[in-house]
Amino acid sequence: MPNRRLVTILLLGCALSAPARARAAPAPAVPALALTVERVAATGGGGVYRIAASGTVAATPAAAWRVLTDYQHLADVVPDLDSARVLARDGNRVIVEQQGAARFLWFSRAIRLVVEVRERPPDRIDVSLVEGDMKVYRGSWELHPADGGGTTVRYDAVIEPAFYVPGIVGTGIVRKDIAAMMTAVLRRMDQDK
Repeated sequence: MPNRRLVTILLLGCALSAPARARAAPAPAVPALALTVERVAATGGGGVYRIAASGTVAATPAAAWRVLTDYQHLADVVPDLDSARVLARDGNRVIVEQQGAARFLWFSRAIRLVVEVRERPPDRIDVSLVEGDMKVYRGSWELHPADGGGTTVRYDAVIEPAFYVPGIVGTGIVRKDIAAMMTAVLRRMDQDK
């Protein structure tokens, strides 16, 4: 979908990682994913999106944590993210810059976000907007041991783009992009188990 880069960049904010898998390696099975996206009206006619996504991987919580906190390799994992780099680190507080492009129909727009990541080892990461092309961005990742082994990974976010996203198709675009982002993250975690 044309707006895939936008939503992937905007919603991931914190996390992910590790080098891209080798081209010769077969793709792992697609992890089961639970996902809800809700659009609510915002002041000024914009739209706020509330996202809740979760999935279970065979990876241990420690392996999942490593994937989520390898910020320098974020663009190697997340579809359509051009770059991610750590600007500053002070203990469990990390400032990360992400860049990419949003495309919708024949329009293209460069997107830049700087987010503050608060690591709460071993199971929670909170992300919030410092500056960039969003009015609102708050998100969190949580890791919980799954029944029978592995890890349940949960991502929750509230976002409001600082630019127009068509209400009629916005929720579908967000849903599709979050599903792609979560699937990529969960697959990467299972590669590192």
